[in-house]
Amino acid sequence: MRRKGQLSGSGVRNGFDIDLAADQSRLADRLRDALTATSPALERALGQRLHQPGVRDLLAKYPTLTALRAASQSGIERTIKARSPRIAAKVTAAIAAVLAAQDITVPAEATTGRIITELAGELDRVCTRREALAAEIEEAFLAHPSGELLASLPGIGPRTGARILAEIGDGSAYANGSKPAAYAGLAPVTRQSGTTLAGETRSRRGNHRLKNAMFLATFASLRDPASKTFYDRKRAEGKRHNAALICLARRRCGVILAMLRTHQPCQPTPPTSELADAA
Repeated sequence: MRRKGQLSGSGVRNGFDIDLAADQSRLADRLRDALTATSPALERALGQRLHQPGVRDLLAKYPTLTALRAASQSGIERTIKARSPRIAAKVTAAIAAVLAAQDITVPAEATTGRIITELAGELDRVCTRREALAAEIEEAFLAHPSGELLASLPGIGPRTGARILAEIGDGSAYANGSKPAAYAGLAPVTRQSGTTLAGETRSRRGNHRLKNAMFLATFASLRDPASKTFYDRKRAEGKRHNAALICLARRRCGVILAMLRTHQPCQPTPPTSELADAA
């Protein structure tokens, strides 16, 4: 019962994290749109840095070019530095360049500024909650009997590992590695028109939560030499990036199932024989 409860709690946490991730993406997109409406140059300077808390603090306090001009350069840098000290000087310099290049005030700047302030505050709350939730997910994942096992496989972190465990459990429901791959929608589907077979294509079915977790973990695993060797081999065969990743993800489904059944962690594999020759 303990293991079942842990899996259930993991699923709830991960479901909440997925919802928060969608909110984070939506708020960031809206914030970038609002920045573009006031100054495309300012959006270019800050839009890619909204994950930095100091930048969110800056936009909440000084949301428009007019507000930034009224603030001193030291005040701008101090605001950023409070929570993002490493980028404070660089971002301050970028803002100074924007202020020097644009001296036009767009219509409705004040109204747009209030929206930017609200969006920056909301985005910061969501990001902060996700950070706290990540710590909860990591603690629960590593406390699970299979957590440290999965963490030994390159590319699997607490978020992706917890999602995988929540979806496939202890692996006892699957006869072999192809079964969880098919459940995730990673197995190829044969195209057929009447009695004619027209090759294979990617499945659009399956458990998308598991598929996304496997895809993200597989992409992260490319830093591992053995995974990179397998990926490079598939690319050399003519497969595109995503297709090569899916091939690697399917293979990793078998590795995960074996780890769960044997209760043995992943052992480093030389990037030569077995992995390079695997289908």
